[in-house]
Amino acid sequence: MRIITGTYKGRHFDIPRSFKARPTTDFAKENIFNVMNGYVDFDGATALDLFAGTGSISLELLSRGCRQVVSVEMDRDHASFIRQCVQKLNCKNHILIRGDVFRFLKSCHQQFDIIFADPPYALPTLAEIPDLVFHHDLLKPGGLFVFEHGKQNEFARHPNYVEHRAYGSVNFSLFNHRSDIIP
Repeated sequence: MRIITGTYKGRHFDIPRSFKARPTTDFAKENIFNVMNGYVDFDGATALDLFAGTGSISLELLSRGCRQVVSVEMDRDHASFIRQCVQKLNCKNHILIRGDVFRFLKSCHQQFDIIFADPPYALPTLAEIPDLVFHHDLLKPGGLFVFEHGKQNEFARHPNYVEHRAYGSVNFSLFNHRSDIIP
């Protein structure tokens, strides 16, 4: 796993073979971050990484200048790995929450400029996540919610949907706080 660009560009982290999480491929990550650049300014933004897994997205957000990144990951080993990576980078603007994403979404009172979610594609409640993000008002006006999912999911009818991007087998649906805000 490597950081694509920013302050920590080129840093590599070896993911333990025992991990169940699959990091977003470098190709997909680089492309979706290029798209995100058209919607949000990373410098000084607050970001939320749901289902943080290996921490690849969190580290990329930190490297690109986010003022604060909150990572939510339930798996103890994955959370420990994320903590170690952040410590190696000596980042002070990272918060790691080891817990259930659905509980977090229902209890969080903070709003974010950027929300990234990469749940397991087979998660039975995957389709509920965009509604939870917007129902609990977690995205700031003008913010961007990036949702990674399998090809079988379709969100074009969601009122906050903006666009869909696919890179190989990796699919992303993008949402704004309001569907009529387009860059």
